[in-house]
Amino acid sequence: MTKKLLVATRNSGKVQEFSRMLSDMPFEVVGLDDLGIDIEVEETGSTFEENAVLKARAYAEVSGELTLADDSGLVVDALNGEPGVLSARYGGDGLDDEGRVQLVLDKMNHLPGWERTARFVAVLALAGDEVPNGLATSEGVIEGAIMHEPIGENGFGYDPVFWLATHAKTTAQLTGEEKDEISHRGSALRGLSETLKSLT
Repeated sequence: MTKKLLVATRNSGKVQEFSRMLSDMPFEVVGLDDLGIDIEVEETGSTFEENAVLKARAYAEVSGELTLADDSGLVVDALNGEPGVLSARYGGDGLDDEGRVQLVLDKMNHLPGWERTARFVAVLALAGDEVPNGLATSEGVIEGAIMHEPIGENGFGYDPVFWLATHAKTTAQLTGEEKDEISHRGSALRGLSETLKSLT
């Protein structure tokens, strides 16, 4: 019996990523658009965890399904932690992924390599009636640095400028499988794997 798991996003890249990472569990992974959910939950939290919990609880209530929400983003030391929780909305509504990447690069164009340290942070929240206490959360972090220009065609968001010294590549140069093994979302998901297994 396959159980539905709603991933609280309209980003098809993210739905695919979770679907791939959960392929060994009997979940049918769906996104908001797959279920025709058109409400938008305002991300009013000041931390990744607050936003993930807000989204997981609200969409679980609306859908009646087991719901996994993530709030994740890029934290750049030289930019005092920006874009942070605003990663997906950095620079305002007029910008797409490429525009947001360019904004980060423009703000950092005078900085040498050793001052370009950054990390991807992801907090996942799992909500639903079957989840112990109704909610479980997990955090994953991956350390890296910001490139001077985008490289790589895979991934989405800030992947083309996020350099991994361990792989001598950007996260946009990794295959999906390589990325899952080391990514902030992969790491956060592994923290929830026992809870997810108990629900199947």
